[in-house]
Amino acid sequence: MKKYIIYIVLLFGIFSLSAQEKKYNIYRTIPLAQSIKEVGGNPFILNRESKIYYPKKDQNLKQIAVFLSEYIQIAEGFKIEISTESPKNNGIALQDNFKSDNKEAYNFTVNQNQILINGASSAGTFYGIQLLRKVLFENETKSQIELPAVEITDYPRFAYRGMHLDVARHFASVEFVKKYIDLLALHNINTFHWHLTDDQGWRVEIKKYPKLTQIGAFRTETQVGKQVGVYDGKPHGGFYTQEQIKEIVAYAQQRFITTIPEIDLPGHMVAALASYPELGCVGEGYEVYKKWGVSDDVLCIGNEKTFTFLEDVFTELIPLFPSKYLHIGGDECPKKAWEKCPKCQAKIAELGLEKDSQHSAEEKLQSYCMSRIEKFLNAKGKQVIGWDEILEGGIAPNATIMSWRSAQAGVDAVKQGHKAIMTPSSHVYFDYYQSTDAVSEPLAIGGFTNIERVYSFEPIPNGLTEAEKKLVIGAQANLWREYIDSDAQTEYMVLPRLAALSEVVWTNTDKKNYGDFLNRLSDFLKIYDKLNYNYAKHILEVSPEYKVDTENGQLILNLKTSSKSPIYYTVDGSEPTLKNKKYTESIIIRNSVTVKAAVISEQYMSKVFTKKFEFNKATAKPIVLKNEPIERYRFNGGKTLVDGRIGTIAFSTGDWIALYKDDFEATIDLKSVQEVKEVSMNTFTSPNDWIFGPKQFQVLVSKDRINFTPAHNEDLQIAQKGDGPKIINLKAVFATQNARYVKIKAPIFEQIPEWHYSAGQPTFLFVDEITIN
Repeated sequence: MKKYIIYIVLLFGIFSLSAQEKKYNIYRTIPLAQSIKEVGGNPFILNRESKIYYPKKDQNLKQIAVFLSEYIQIAEGFKIEISTESPKNNGIALQDNFKSDNKEAYNFTVNQNQILINGASSAGTFYGIQLLRKVLFENETKSQIELPAVEITDYPRFAYRGMHLDVARHFASVEFVKKYIDLLALHNINTFHWHLTDDQGWRVEIKKYPKLTQIGAFRTETQVGKQVGVYDGKPHGGFYTQEQIKEIVAYAQQRFITTIPEIDLPGHMVAALASYPELGCVGEGYEVYKKWGVSDDVLCIGNEKTFTFLEDVFTELIPLFPSKYLHIGGDECPKKAWEKCPKCQAKIAELGLEKDSQHSAEEKLQSYCMSRIEKFLNAKGKQVIGWDEILEGGIAPNATIMSWRSAQAGVDAVKQGHKAIMTPSSHVYFDYYQSTDAVSEPLAIGGFTNIERVYSFEPIPNGLTEAEKKLVIGAQANLWREYIDSDAQTEYMVLPRLAALSEVVWTNTDKKNYGDFLNRLSDFLKIYDKLNYNYAKHILEVSPEYKVDTENGQLILNLKTSSKSPIYYTVDGSEPTLKNKKYTESIIIRNSVTVKAAVISEQYMSKVFTKKFEFNKATAKPIVLKNEPIERYRFNGGKTLVDGRIGTIAFSTGDWIALYKDDFEATIDLKSVQEVKEVSMNTFTSPNDWIFGPKQFQVLVSKDRINFTPAHNEDLQIAQKGDGPKIINLKAVFATQNARYVKIKAPIFEQIPEWHYSAGQPTFLFVDEITIN
């Protein structure tokens, strides 16, 4: 009897603990706060009689009080008053005298009498009300809300938490830019990187140069998707007046967001050259770029009018943007025009610039340009940010480097004494696909960055000293909008990946856990629903995980979802329903099948996941690569080539692997001597992405893995100028051979050809499924 009573007591304790934990989970929102402490006492009841109190004459806290009142009305349907009286019972008190070295820190205390939100500055208080806002949004609308007693101390991990928006490729209205800024505020992002100019459009009014917006802000038509040479015939454009710029900057400032404009130079300037052709090396014949990619036409650095123009532009911009930083680009600047330009060559001679083992004279000319503009801006009290290419050739130590090509660029920057902002394309380019099912997704530039990959991003690279780590001031995600032409698609590409980024840059690493994040995200999505944001719902759908079991010659498919509803699936290609098999364990695949799966309940059915698996003699067989794929496109390594999945033109979704600078060579073990008469492999080319295919396709066969006999040798052409992305099936058909081992060699083209904007650089080689019959 005693044991039974003890069991009941323990069981009651477990259920009580579970209820207690659940009660405090309402404070575990996104980004996760650094410290959440349960305290005793009754909860605070928020209702229509509650008030928001702020200190008299404190305009910042008054504005924050207004925001909070509006947030509560949107979340709960009732509006509560704001007051400058001394805080009383049933009130939310706002203060900004919390003691912390981190000025964005805040203390959030709840007891039965009040909620006290006290920031180390007004910015900290603002993030405190964002926490309350999210707590209210994630809960059901009620006439009164019960908030458990708690003490939360919170602060951001990084001082720079950025999000980028490209409005040069596709213009965005003032109203949408404000909505975008509201999105950043919701996610505790404090920096808005506004990409205002590029080859395809100039978006900011410069009064001294009216043609920039009369001509440069509009293009006659736009390339249709990735169809090179195909255009829509529709004019596109727009720009912001200086008054609109001020309006947007002020709107962001009220939300404690700093706006950093980018004027990309000396490349990405065709819109400016179309407006003022005398600034180019040729001096005529320019038009605002109507296609995607990078133009060889750049500013003429040998022409002093170029620097007069740039200095005039920045002189007008400086009063519009209070930020201490201005972004001057510096990326993807072809040097061909300078090589042929007499003025540029004269400037190279005048400056005594000479080619060395690392840099050409023209690369050093770009450094001269960037350094000169940097000095001009420094003299005006501004500091510059540039893409990591500005490291090439040397630039002053007070420049901040935005590391986009790789994490290594950030390492190089801090080791040279620069501050760095980490924004590697491998993890935080939100114009990349966010699902492996790219065919069902809106058109994207390529790449693959799902929410898990974003969440795994660590801004501090390994191997840095403590002093070097401090130079990494934060991180940012980028949204380039070549293929994003609407507000709704912009939201879709950003959300919910921005939620993952917010936790990367705000929450300390020891508090991060991806599984826990997904659980919190499923509730956080209620905010997007309430605010009518268009977001990607992949976490509520079926997410696949592929494994290749070469020992048993089989494929293993695991299915996951963050939805509370179960997954149902079929393997005969039919549409799944509640009557089909419920997914409870790995699906073992030993022959060609089409798997379809969906999250299904009585009230809901997700998008159907579909994947076709095709078997041949190579499928699920051991494979050895001579050279490892580069990390960014490694995925499952060689096993990716024998996993039964055929890749699409979305080359970064895990169906392809890629080599950079290295030749491809793979050996497949068929596990027994068999007849072999046909070997094929897919390769992918896309010159705009530096992907040019192999220069040869060779097949060799062997019975003992020692003596190989050539079976096929074919020379291939490099991808040509004007080619769009395409898949090429390389096929070798030969007289039947008896073999156990099949070796495939595909040497890489060593350099990008002369006609390309990145001529002379190494190429990528992408390969996919190997088929042996």
